[in-house]
Amino acid sequence: MDSEADALRRLKELGAATVYEALGRVGAMDHAIKPLDPGFSVVGRAFTVDSAPGDNLAVHYGAHLAGEGDVLVVDAKEFTAAGPWGDVLSEYAQKKGIAGLVIDGAVRDSRAIVGLGFPVFCRDVCIKGTDKVNLGRVGEPIVCGGVTVRPGDVIVGDADGVTVVPQELVDEACAAGARREQAEAGYRTAIAGGASLIDLIKVRDTLDAALAARKPGS
Repeated sequence: MDSEADALRRLKELGAATVYEALGRVGAMDHAIKPLDPGFSVVGRAFTVDSAPGDNLAVHYGAHLAGEGDVLVVDAKEFTAAGPWGDVLSEYAQKKGIAGLVIDGAVRDSRAIVGLGFPVFCRDVCIKGTDKVNLGRVGEPIVCGGVTVRPGDVIVGDADGVTVVPQELVDEACAAGARREQAEAGYRTAIAGGASLIDLIKVRDTLDAALAARKPGS
């Protein structure tokens, strides 16, 4: 890739699902972490936050330190009984040029956040507030949505979910994603010409063997 900006733009174009497949089906966060709005998409380098459940001091600290183009990635320990992120934090992050938020936890003020157009990916929505006591940790490796995220890894999020691309595999992900995209374009052309998808993806022998092995009446 000519530049980091080109690589990030390409990963966003490819999308979370294609990047996940291209990486060998690794890097996908728990399916429960979804965008507040299906139209949200995000790509950027991860700025990591390890936050105590029910406390958002670390979240505020992370938003304070994160830079333009970063994606704030918060391990909130799957805690969904309070919302440590809301509309004011979204406005602050948006003003700073932060690209978006991925949190393994809940948020609140969801309609206002959607109205702002600030990309937020979360496990749930909860109206309850949080404490501001535990500083947690920022800028260190975390686990979010079941995936290890290191500072500087690339986050790709859209309607399908969130994929984490290790920073050393960004160029590989772009190249492999392009190959997958090209192969799928070939499938579509062949399907338009009447080809069977079973043959295109080379599973006819497997399917025939499975059908032959099936017991009558099963």
